Amino acid sequence: MATIFTKIAKGEIPSYKVAENDDYYAFLDINPMTEGHTLVIPKNVEKDYIFDLSSDEYRGLWDFAAKVAKAIKKAIPCARVGVAVLGMEVPHTHIHLVPLQSEKDMDFRKEKLKLSQERFEEIAGSINKVYETL
Repeated sequence: MATIFTKIAKGEIPSYKVAENDDYYAFLDINPMTEGHTLVIPKNVEKDYIFDLSSDEYRGLWDFAAKVAKAIKKAIPCARVGVAVLGMEVPHTHIHLVPLQSEKDMDFRKEKLKLSQERFEEIAGSINKVYETL
């Protein structure tokens, strides 16, 4: 059975796409810790645990995530982009990229932001616009 992230990557469930290539997909987290909080996933591999990816899949995922992180840093005012791999919420490998002003911005226990559809679209569009120039 396909995971929710596979359905998102296939366009079966709507998302706020930030970036995409043949193998990887990046989209805004709908329960973000900060504006620009992005999830990066492999599109064609449904492995729950990141360390179960093949070496090529693993390197490709991180290379794609690095490019997305650079786009986030240019599009969203932040000191840096934090990275987390927890993998407990959805059984599909994913990387969290979170724009940070301080370490407290990356506390997964804190209350999540509530953003309008328009704001999500604006953020995704601004990150994608930068990503396309990299």
